[in-house]
Amino acid sequence: MSGGAQVMWDNAVTGYDFGTGHPMDPVRLALTMDLVKAFELDRRAPVVAAKAAGESTLRLVHRESYIEAVRNASLDPGRADESFGLGTTDDPAFAGMHEASALIAGQSVGAAEAVWRGTVQHAVNFAGGLHHAMPGSASGFCIYNDASLAIARLLELGAERVAYVDIDVHHGDGVESAFWNDPRVLTISLHEHPRVLFPGTGWPEETGGPDAPGSAVNVALPPGISDGGWLRALHAVVPELLEAFAPTVLVTQHGADTHIEDPLAHLAVTVDAQREAAMALHDWSHAHAQGRWVALGGGGYSVVDVVPRTWTHLVAVAAGAPIDPATEVPEAWRQRVYARTRATAPRRMTDGRKPVWRDWEETGYDPGDALDQAVLATRRAVFPSHGLLP
Repeated sequence: MSGGAQVMWDNAVTGYDFGTGHPMDPVRLALTMDLVKAFELDRRAPVVAAKAAGESTLRLVHRESYIEAVRNASLDPGRADESFGLGTTDDPAFAGMHEASALIAGQSVGAAEAVWRGTVQHAVNFAGGLHHAMPGSASGFCIYNDASLAIARLLELGAERVAYVDIDVHHGDGVESAFWNDPRVLTISLHEHPRVLFPGTGWPEETGGPDAPGSAVNVALPPGISDGGWLRALHAVVPELLEAFAPTVLVTQHGADTHIEDPLAHLAVTVDAQREAAMALHDWSHAHAQGRWVALGGGGYSVVDVVPRTWTHLVAVAAGAPIDPATEVPEAWRQRVYARTRATAPRRMTDGRKPVWRDWEETGYDPGDALDQAVLATRRAVFPSHGLLP
C-alpha cells in the first residue's frame, strides 16, 4: 500500500448553498481550503477532484424515487416535494441542488476508492460528512449521504469490515440507519444527548438490527461537557471496539459543531480537543485498520472562528504534518477572511487550551459523574456483543 494522503476538492462543492441566513454557509468550505493552502498542506496532501456520484452509485444507498425527487427539485425549487424532506426550513430546495450534492458525494466515494486501492493511505473530504440524509429523504441540512455512499462503495469493492466513527455533535442517524442490520459495518456515534438535540435519536440502547447485534454504538453525551469529558468518552469507547472489530477501513466524520462557540448545540469543546480527536483517530486507523482512513467533515456553524481551523488541523494530521496549536494563522488568510466576510479571523491555531482527560482504564467509573454514566450505559449496551467487558 502506498503512503501519503490526498484532499478531495472541487470548487463547485461550494454550490451546496441553501441560501442567505441558512446555518450551512458554504463560505466555511472555501475558507477551509484557503487555510489549507495558506499552510501549503496541498504540497503534502495533493488536491484531487473526483467526478460527481452517478445514478448507480447514489442507488447504493438512496431510493430511485428520492433521487428523482431531488432532480426535480433541483430543476424547479418551487415545486420541491416536502414528503421527501425537500423544500423545508432545514433543507430548502435550490437550483442545482442535485448536482452539488452528487459532487460532494462523489468526493467521498473517490476518497474511499483511493484508500481502498492503495493510491494513498488517507483521504480527506471536509465538504462531506452529510450524515443525516436517509435512503428516501433529506434531513438536517443533508441531501445525499456521502458517508453512507463511501461505506457502501467500500463494501462493493470488497472491504470485509468498515468501521465508522462520528464525532459530530448530532447523532449520525442516516449512516446508522443505512447499515442498521449489516454486521460488516460498525457505526459509532458520540453526540449530545438526544433528549436535548436534533435528531432525537442515538440512545445507548440503539445497538443494531437482529442480524447485527452491537453493530450500532451510541454515546449520548450530557450537555455542557468540555474537552476532558469529551475526550474521555472517545477514548473509553472507540479503541476497544475497533480492536475487537478489526476493520478493513476506518471512515470518520469530524463535525466541528461540538465547539463551545457553535450556535446550534450545547457542548463546550475547543479546537484543541478536536485536533486531539483527529490525531487519535489517525493513530487508531494505523493500529486497527492497516492505516486505511477516510476522513470527512460534517456540521460546524461557527464558520470563521472554528470550522477552518478544525478541518485544517484534520488535513494536517492526515498529511503527516500536524500543526502546532501555538502556530500563528497566516496573515494573508486573515486578510482574505475579512475581505470576504467582514469578520475578524483568529490569530492562532489554538483556543489556548491543552486538553487533558482521565483515562477510563486508569481511573475507573465514577457513579456520581453524568459523563461516566453515559459512557457506562454505552459499554453495557454493546461491549458484550463484541466479547468485551463493560
